This record gives sequence, C-alpha cells and structure tokens, in this order.
Amino acid sequence: MSGTDSAEGSVELWNYSSRRPPRLRRKRDVFYSSSEMSGISFLPFSILLGVLGILCVGFTVYWSHHWLGGFAWDGTDHMFNWHPVLMVTGMLVLYGIAALVYRAPLSWEGPKLPWKLLHASLTLTAFILVVLGLVAVFGYHNGQGIPNMYSLHSWIGLSAVLLFSCQWLMGFSSFLLPWAPLWLRALYKPIHVFFGSAILSLVVAACISGIIEKLFFRLSKSPTPYSSLPTEAWFGNVLGMLILVFALLVLWALARPAWKRPDVSSEDNQEPLLRGTR
Repeated sequence: MSGTDSAEGSVELWNYSSRRPPRLRRKRDVFYSSSEMSGISFLPFSILLGVLGILCVGFTVYWSHHWLGGFAWDGTDHMFNWHPVLMVTGMLVLYGIAALVYRAPLSWEGPKLPWKLLHASLTLTAFILVVLGLVAVFGYHNGQGIPNMYSLHSWIGLSAVLLFSCQWLMGFSSFLLPWAPLWLRALYKPIHVFFGSAILSLVVAACISGIIEKLFFRLSKSPTPYSSLPTEAWFGNVLGMLILVFALLVLWALARPAWKRPDVSSEDNQEPLLRGTR
C-alpha cells in the first residue's frame, strides 16, 4: 500500500469514527479501558466476592447453630440466633451485591430498566430480611426481659436500618416513579450513591460490634474467657474479618472509575424508568 493510500485509509477511518454517534464511541472507549487497561476483570472479582458472601453467611449460620444452640421462633435464645443470620444475609451480602449491579459490564448496554428493577428487588429482599431480624432480636429481648437499644451496637445497627429504609424509599420514588422532576433525579443521584457506601460502612460497624458484644456476653461466664481466645472466639474473629474484607471489596469496586457505568447521555435523568426508557 502506498503512502497516499495509507493516508487516505487513515482519513477514512477517522471520518468513520467521527461519524459514529458519540454514545457508541464513548461506550466503546469506556469498555476497552475497563476491560483491557485495568488489568482486573469483573467476572473473577464477582466470583471471589460471591464466595466471600457465602462464607459470611455460612460462618454466621454455623456459629448460631453450633455454639449458640440453633434456631427457633419462641422468644428464647434460639429466636435471637435468627438476628445475626438475617442481618448478615440482608444488610451485608444482598445489599453489597445490589450496590454492584451497575458495575457489571452487561448492565452498560441496552435498557437500564431491568437493572434498576434488579437493584430495587435485591434491596427490597434485603429490607424484608432486616425487618425479620429486628423482630427476632426485639422479640427475644422482650421475652427475656432484656432492655432494648442500650448498646452502641444497637444504636449503630438501627441507624443503618433507618438510613437504609430512607435510601430505598427515596430511590424508588425518584428513579422508578414518573412523578419525580428532572432536577430532583439529577440532584439526588450522587446523594444516593454516597449513602449507599455510608450505609454499608455502618453495617460493617454494626456486625463487628455485635460479634464482639455476643462473645463478651457468652465467654465472660465461661471457664475459658475471651482473653484466652477459645475456639469460639477464634471463629467469631474470623467471621468479623470475613465481613470486613467483603465490605472493603464492595467499597473498592464502587470507587473504581473503570467499573462505573458510563453516563453516555442525560437520558437517565430525562425519562422515568417505569416507561421502559433509559
């Protein structure tokens, strides 16, 4: 090929690239920068995160069954055991997965509505589990004559639940209902993103403080106190570290610019999602 042909081909290629819609050009650029330049693929990361989430739930179930005596719904200690399982499953694992829905490359193309509905469904399921977890702990306290809401763990946990409830209601009313004005959607979106990470941080603090509190209460009356680090204390500490690592990975993924869904246009803020548009 001659130099002229090469130059003409370059000009033609440039013209073709410039004629493509800006949305397609930016989507392609973002996709390649995130999949080739970052050096980290979302798929193995999501598998790792899924394994950690299963371990968090599995460790909590095993602790509640093996050391705490199992499960029941009768106002006894066994009713309390539902509380950590439901909270870890809902407020930590499901909530963390829901937060990463828009980091999946598959969500970057096509209508946004299915992903919005998936995000809302996961967080709604998490909210239902959280409510059941609260019923379990308050039912246990009331059945045993134990005061409610006296510990730092309970204050942090209830703060996370209240913020989570407001977050879900505001997100649903702003992004899934057609009544919200355009300026409100644009204004609330970064607030929604910020509080998503803030709530997850509160959840980690509540989970770890709850583990410590439970271990102190149980092992303070044991021949092998917490300070001697018996097997149950080891297990609880490992569970706390798993929870911490899971949450840190979620927050890290949320902060990665290469994994953010590209805002290729302002259409997300211009159309209510219940009409099926982006």
